Amino acid sequence: MMPRPNRPKNSRRTSYIIAEYTVKEGTHRDVIKNIGAGGLFIRTSRKISDGQSIKLEFPLFRFDNTVQVSGKVVRVESDGFAVAFDELLDALASKNGQLPEIVHEINRST
Repeated sequence: MMPRPNRPKNSRRTSYIIAEYTVKEGTHRDVIKNIGAGGLFIRTSRKISDGQSIKLEFPLFRFDNTVQVSGKVVRVESDGFAVAFDELLDALASKNGQLPEIVHEINRST
């Protein structure tokens, strides 16, 4: 079986993190469904164009410390879109097959 194009090559971790992102359609906030060192998937009903540049900001390990990354929208689906980062997020690189712990919105103090 041939690998599907635009599928993640690095391990991904299921997440529930709110990200703010800017694309040609505007600046929005939606939930990251999964994330890895090479990219992420954002769950949204918004119509985002495939192939465009994107800038994202979101907490990763602590809510008071956000990560800013840029990338490209590489796949659009009915429930969201996938992003490939311009540069790997070394902090999320798999070590011995294990991904580091990340924050989740359900753990955010109000």
